[in-house]
Amino acid sequence: MSTMQAMTLTEHLGELRMRLVKCSISILLATVAIWNYYPAIFALVRKPFDEVHSQHASAILALTGVTSGFSLQLRVCMTAGIVISSPIWIFQIWKFVAPGLKQNERRWAYLFTAVAVPLFASGVLLAYYVMPRMLNILYQFTPQNVNNVTSVDTYLSFFTHLVLFFGLGFLLPLILLMLNFVGILRGEALRNAWRWIILGSFIFGAVATPNGDPVGMTTVALPMIVLSFAAVGVALLNDKRKQKSFEDALEQS
Repeated sequence: MSTMQAMTLTEHLGELRMRLVKCSISILLATVAIWNYYPAIFALVRKPFDEVHSQHASAILALTGVTSGFSLQLRVCMTAGIVISSPIWIFQIWKFVAPGLKQNERRWAYLFTAVAVPLFASGVLLAYYVMPRMLNILYQFTPQNVNNVTSVDTYLSFFTHLVLFFGLGFLLPLILLMLNFVGILRGEALRNAWRWIILGSFIFGAVATPNGDPVGMTTVALPMIVLSFAAVGVALLNDKRKQKSFEDALEQS
């Protein structure tokens, strides 16, 4: 019997609270550590806008309000803190699930983190790559002789949502694999859902590239499909391994 099966609801909630506290502390410490590097970080954040500004001179970034500057720095540093501390909070997520695994399976927590962090970073980098193209399409709707005064808060929200959307989207195949390892989702079910995986990946690509460009949509969807199919393959192998272990245990009993 696994540890998770023996835990009460109160113990589950206590474990979840502890993991959330550790995640929050890691993000807070990362935010504080990079506070003095704000100018360089903000330069990276606004770079996609600057690339587009050369083609759309009417687009202007602006701050409004006395406290907007401080609020902007806090949000930029916190967003960067979330990205930088991703190895810690990803590891904490897996550790929350780990009690549901057998003792010899918990070592996968380290491998999960080692794979998840590059995947999350790849999603963030892809978002950063497609962002200027998305902004270019969106700013083309600005009428002639009209300035598009974009609030920095609005731009930052757009930037943050897109970056985290891509980062977490690239983690989805690994989450499916995690559900397989804890016995919630079988590899056979994932294999039978291959059509939905492809459809979902292209829907993700369509949402991420609102200009409807098929090349851009495919560029986003293909990595998702490859990662998802790789997760399905590993899940099927894991199910076979579990079945063989079960049959060996029956033969020895």
